[in-house]
Amino acid sequence: MVANIRSGATVGGALYYNKEKVDRGDAEVLFTQGMLPPLADDSRLDMEACMESIMPYLKANRRTTNTVFHTSLNPAPEDRLTDEQLREVAAEYMERMGYGRQPYIVFKHKDIHREHLHIVSLRIDAAGRKIRDSHERERSMTILRDLECKYGLHPVVPGQEQDAANELRKVDYKAGNIKQQIQSSVRECLKRYRCASFGEFRTLLELYNMQVVEMTGTIEGRDYAGIVYGARGDDGYGRGKPIKSSRIGRDVGYEALQRYYARSKETLREPGALDELRSKVRNTVLTSWSKDSFCRHLREKGVDAVFRTNPTGRIYGVTFVDHRSGIVANGSALGKLYAANVFNALYGRSQQLAMDPSRRPEARSWQEAYPASHPAREILELLDMQVNEERQLEQRRKKKKRKNSFRKIQAP
Repeated sequence: MVANIRSGATVGGALYYNKEKVDRGDAEVLFTQGMLPPLADDSRLDMEACMESIMPYLKANRRTTNTVFHTSLNPAPEDRLTDEQLREVAAEYMERMGYGRQPYIVFKHKDIHREHLHIVSLRIDAAGRKIRDSHERERSMTILRDLECKYGLHPVVPGQEQDAANELRKVDYKAGNIKQQIQSSVRECLKRYRCASFGEFRTLLELYNMQVVEMTGTIEGRDYAGIVYGARGDDGYGRGKPIKSSRIGRDVGYEALQRYYARSKETLREPGALDELRSKVRNTVLTSWSKDSFCRHLREKGVDAVFRTNPTGRIYGVTFVDHRSGIVANGSALGKLYAANVFNALYGRSQQLAMDPSRRPEARSWQEAYPASHPAREILELLDMQVNEERQLEQRRKKKKRKNSFRKIQAP
C-alpha cells in the first residue's frame, strides 16, 4: 500500500476535487469522523455541511497557512478489500498518524483500474494547535507496513511510491500551484495514454481540466512552432495565465509532441490494437437509446465519450478515451460505423426528437427502441451483424480448438 500525502491552504479545493467524483458516480463517501452527514438528499456531496463541521477549527487558528491534510491510500492492484476492511484501514491509519480525533471524511474512488481511498482532514485541532507533522512520511510508511502485515496486503515494490505520487488528477486552479499541477498531469497523460494527433491530445487534457494550444507562424522570415498550456474550469473556460512549454520542459514541447504522436500512431496501427475499444463502443450503442445513456454505460466500461456539437445540436465530432487501455481515438479511427455522422444519426438532436419517446423506457433491444422508419435502423443492423459475425467466429475457434485437443488425446 502506498500513501500520497499533500498539504494545502484551502480545504474547499480538496473537497471540491472529491465532490466532482462523487457527483459523477466515480467515488462514494465511505465514512466520516466528527462531521455532519456529508451527503444531500440527491446523494451529492453537501459542501455547506462539510464546511460547517470544519470552520470552528479554522477559526481557532488563523496563523497556520497549510491547514489541509489530504492523503490517498493506494492498495496494490491485486489487493481486493471489502468496504469494512477499507474503513478499518483508514481509521487505524488516521489514528496512528495523530488525526483520530480530527474531523475527516473518507472517499472511495472507483474511476481507475484499482479502488483507492482519499482522506480529507485538518492539521489544526479543536484547541487551535497545529498537529505535529515532523517525519510525517517516515511515520506513514511504518504504519502502512504494519497494515500490510495485519491485512495480508502486498508490500510496496521499488518505484511504486513514485507511481502513487504521480496519480493523475484534474487540475484544480483554486488550489494554486497551477504550473506544478499542469507539469505533473501533462507528463502523466503522455506516459499513460496514446494519442495519434493534436486534436486527440487536446481532448484528453480537457478531461483533466487543462487546455493546450499550438502556436505556429513566421517572424522575420523564420518559422516557429510552440505549445502553450493552461488550466480550465469545469465550465470549459480558461483560468489563470497560460504557461509556455519551455517553462515546463522540452519533453512537453512541440517537437517532443510530434514524436509522441508518431509513436502512438504506430502503436495504434498494430493488428488488434483498437479491437477492444471498438467492441466496447459497438456493444454499448446496441443497448443505449440516448446520448446520455450511451456515455453513462460506456463510462462503466472505463471509456469516456467526448462529443462535439454545434449550436443547433448536430454532432460533428466524437473522441473515445479508454482509461484502462490508455487509448485515445477519434470515432473515424475505429471505422466508418463509429464516425461522428453516425452518432449524429443515432443521438443528434433532430433524431432524438424524431424517436418515439414512449418506446424507450421499456425497450429491451434496439429493434424495439427505434421505429422502423428511423434512419438509425440501417446503422444498427450493420453493427448487430458485426457482433453476430464475431460471435460465430469465436464459436468456430473454440470448436476447432476442442477438435484439435480431442485429436491429440486420440493420437497413439
